[in-house]
Formats: sequence, structure tokens, C-alpha cells
Amino acid sequence: MALVSTLDSVFSTRFTGCAFIAAAAMYWLGWMLLPIRIGDYFQPEVFGGIREHLHVWLWLYRVHLFGMITSVIALVAFAALVADSPARVLIWPGTAVASVGLVVGALGSAFYYHHGVWGALETAGKSPEEIRAFADALRVDTEYVTCLVRFGRVFGGLGLVVLSWGLFQWGVLPTWVGATGGLIGVAAMALTMGFPDRLSLYAPVFHAMAAWLAATGFMILR
Repeated sequence: MALVSTLDSVFSTRFTGCAFIAAAAMYWLGWMLLPIRIGDYFQPEVFGGIREHLHVWLWLYRVHLFGMITSVIALVAFAALVADSPARVLIWPGTAVASVGLVVGALGSAFYYHHGVWGALETAGKSPEEIRAFADALRVDTEYVTCLVRFGRVFGGLGLVVLSWGLFQWGVLPTWVGATGGLIGVAAMALTMGFPDRLSLYAPVFHAMAAWLAATGFMILR
């Protein structure tokens, strides 16, 4: 029984650490390698660029989306890993709220993914005026989606703050992991609520989040 318990502990730790690292890699590389990025709203010229690199763009965006959902898997696995620690009183609710934020953010990203591919195919052979009219027709729907994106970033940040508080309070991982995670969460909320119409300002938080996921994974494996 002791051997089974040890093997189970080793597997749990390795799975959780690897999930964090895989999430970071997919989340960051899937986005950074995209040949065309849409921005907050669809512009007429993006459809031609997506069409030119359609299959590469489609699969890289899928990798990015899988990275967001794999982040949820990693966070939930980590919460299960600390089930016997008093830190669970903060880590579990923090994980729940951060996971909701990530899933909502993934839904927002899926809108851009779907309409980017659909628009690239729909506008093939169309005149510049028709393409502009198509892009303009997406404006209202995109307004709603930017709200989803903000929701995901704000509550993802809030969940990360609470989770990181648990890490820091009980020393579950090295102190810098909890402190850095908390700062990233605060930055995510501050930038999104302070500058709601400038979603591009979130870029440093995106890079920091990916680095934090990878670093946390390595710390768990150690």
C-alpha cells in the first residue's frame, strides 16, 4: 500500500507539473506564431492574410485555445494535489474563479477564431467594398465579445490573486511563485478595468502569465 501511495504521489506531481508546462507552451506559442493577429475588431485586410495562411493560422489558433483549457486542467490538478493542506481554503476558490475566467476568455477567443476562418472563406473573390461591409457587419457582435474578453481577464486575474495568496500564505511553493502570481493577477484586473477600450495593453500580462505557468510547472516537478 505504501508503494502504491508513493507511485500515486509521483504520478500526481508529474502530471500536474507537466500540465502547467504544456499549458504555457501551447498558450504562448500558439499565439506568438500566428502569421496574422486580428486585434480588438476585424479589419478588412485581415481576411486576406488569414486566407493566405489558412491552415497554419487555423491550427495555431487551436493550439492557443487548447493552451487556455489546459491551464484549467493544470490549476484543478494542483488544487487536488494540495487537498490535504490548509492552503486549500484559498487555492480551491481561487482555482474555481480563475478557471471560469480562462474558459470565458477561451469562448471570446473562439469567436475570433471562427469568424476569422469564416470571414477568410466568405470574402474570397469579393471586392474591397464588399469586404469592408462584411467587416463592418461584425462590429456589433464583436462589441459583445470584447465584454467576454474583459470578463475573462478580470476574473481570471481575481482567481489568480486568491490562489497566489494561498501559495504565499502557507508556503506551498517558493515565495516568489505566490508573489509573482498575485502581481500578475492584480495587473490583469487593473489594466482591463482601468483601460477597458485598450485591450492591447494586456500584452505584458499575457507574456507574464505564460512564464508564470511554465515556472510553476517546473517548481512543482522539483
